[in-house]
Amino acid sequence: MATTPAPPQAPPKPTWDPRRPQPVLPWLRPTIRIRLTLLYGGMFLIAGILLLSIIYLLAAQAISTGNQPLFKIIEGVNIKVSSDNCPAITSAGTSAQIKISDFNAAIAECVDHQRQAALDDLLSRSLLALLGLAVIAFAFGYAMAGRVLSPLGRITRTARAVAGSDLSRRIELDGPDDELKELADTFDDMLERLQRAFTAQQRFVGNASHELRTPLAINRTLLEVHLSDPGAPVELQQLGKTLLATNERSEQLVEGLLLLARSDNQIVERKPVDLAEVASQAVDQVHAEAEAKGVTIRGVRKPAVVQGNGVLLERIALNLLQNAVRYNVIEDGWVEVNTEIQHGQAVLYVANTGPVVPAYEIDNLFEPFRRLRTERTGSDKGVGLGLSIVRSVARAHGGYIAAQPREGGGLVMRVTLPV
Repeated sequence: MATTPAPPQAPPKPTWDPRRPQPVLPWLRPTIRIRLTLLYGGMFLIAGILLLSIIYLLAAQAISTGNQPLFKIIEGVNIKVSSDNCPAITSAGTSAQIKISDFNAAIAECVDHQRQAALDDLLSRSLLALLGLAVIAFAFGYAMAGRVLSPLGRITRTARAVAGSDLSRRIELDGPDDELKELADTFDDMLERLQRAFTAQQRFVGNASHELRTPLAINRTLLEVHLSDPGAPVELQQLGKTLLATNERSEQLVEGLLLLARSDNQIVERKPVDLAEVASQAVDQVHAEAEAKGVTIRGVRKPAVVQGNGVLLERIALNLLQNAVRYNVIEDGWVEVNTEIQHGQAVLYVANTGPVVPAYEIDNLFEPFRRLRTERTGSDKGVGLGLSIVRSVARAHGGYIAAQPREGGGLVMRVTLPV
């Protein structure tokens, strides 16, 4: 008798919960709000107690000073009244016949005088005490605020280091389980994911470069071997040349895409690179092409040392020069290449003669596979990635590129990099 198979069991539930454990009493969690409330509430309470104690002592001193007798009665032939603090009482009580009305008025005047003197003294001393407490409170509050906000400074420093392409940095904030620690832990988790993503991207770029270059290199070798055969028919020779040109264009496209993907990341390893030397090497590489097209290359290249990757910076100069030479006029064309330091930054300046470029088309030139309306992706002047690579490399070095139309035709390119 056949037995029916048992239904598949559900997979066991994971014993580890990736979510943060919830505290038993969330209102007892030492949050930043509670800590700041207790801190500043306690500061106000302490300051109030100190100020109240100082005022109490000052008031007690004023009362003890005011308890001195207003006048003294001196016995003699005639009874006299004397006062050390109130001359009006002394003058009113020295006559042989003391006038009660004058004497009472003198006492009232003296009492008012002593009360006003006590209040003025209390006010001045209280203001001095308040000023001293204010200075102490500001100093203590500044120190406490710095202590409370110190984790934010640590988070900011880590974020600044990460912005400089160091994805291995972590905050690892310790202390109470409050909002700042939660923010730091979330930031660390985000950095972990970013590092994994960038590592996977770099691994993909490396694998793709190998997988894409190999078949193209094999195709180029086979086509060159075929074209080297003198006995091949003319039609096959022409087809082989066409395929070889198409294969070369595909190789350029693959190299451009890989360089674009690699240059979008920040430059980790930086070395001193002179833009003048980089520009001179690029000029040497395009010199033959410029002579063939009748384009003159000129300019003054002053030393401008930056921190970056020499190969990628050379790609900036080479792409700009190749575009300047290829998109030029037929006769009497020129390209000007200058390097210098301006306002504490290194500048690579490339200007050329050429067709008139509308100002509204400038932004489109930096997009991949975008050209002027008269130049489509089928143009034999390139694969449409030159300026996109230039912009990505400049951004990876912390700089930028700006372009503007030149009067009479052509473009003016300025690459600005931090020194």
